[in-house]
Amino acid sequence: MSRDLTANRFATLTFERSVAAPVATLYAAWTSPAARAVWAAPAPEVTVEFLEADSRVGGREVSLCKVAGEPDIRVEAGWLDLVPDARTVGYEVISQDGERQSAALVTADFAGEGEASRVTVTVQLASLAADMTEGYRQGFTAGMANMAGVAERTILFHRVIKAPVPVVWGAWMNADSLPKWWGPEGFSCRTARIDLRAGGEWVFDMIAPDGTVFPNHHKYGAVIPEARLDYTLHWGENGPKHADAWASFDDLGGATKVTLGMVMATAEEYREAKGFGAVELGLQTLGKLARIVGTD
Repeated sequence: MSRDLTANRFATLTFERSVAAPVATLYAAWTSPAARAVWAAPAPEVTVEFLEADSRVGGREVSLCKVAGEPDIRVEAGWLDLVPDARTVGYEVISQDGERQSAALVTADFAGEGEASRVTVTVQLASLAADMTEGYRQGFTAGMANMAGVAERTILFHRVIKAPVPVVWGAWMNADSLPKWWGPEGFSCRTARIDLRAGGEWVFDMIAPDGTVFPNHHKYGAVIPEARLDYTLHWGENGPKHADAWASFDDLGGATKVTLGMVMATAEEYREAKGFGAVELGLQTLGKLARIVGTD
């Protein structure tokens, strides 16, 4: 394919979106691989397969956009700068049939107060084959609409634990210790089987203080040692999906900031979770993690 060398192969595009969610939640929806996988497909007929996903400075994301009857589109993106809750800068290169179609510098700026936030995305685009401007305009418009919907049904929990990352990670990714602290105060876990590797699963019952049994099934995706794990939550073994979730572990110089994020499957489930105190119960769970590593 001949390359288009006309002036219109360069473009600067700007996209803005207001979201009914705190800025920290919006930032997490934009950057966290588990959340990005939920909103990445711009249209129902598009399937996005993630081959790599590492949302740290210097990390990259590689995905394939698939449409029936058409060649896959390969997207390679990388994170150049990350300022939590404020700004991200990255690059994106799109290829098809082994030929680069475009390259772009993508900057996202975040602002917000309370339960309202806003993201402004600037794309500095170079079309390397055909003119990709309209495709980018359509793709980012649809993607940001999807992302806003994800942010508005995402719940975040944070806890700083006064223990090094390897210790906290070890308490989470240990088949003996995880069932001992998982769940809110007064809850216990009864495990059927547990395999905490990428592609593994944890099938268990969470038992409330009054004896009520809540069947659970966690299916594990990416596991990056001492950094991040992704998983889906299901109501009972192979039951309906309740949420796409992740846990990240940030080194604070001897302490660990643990972030647990959950994209609820539907807006209704989000409202129900918030209604029964999911934030408070999640923080209780992370408090039990702190106790088991001996820091609380």
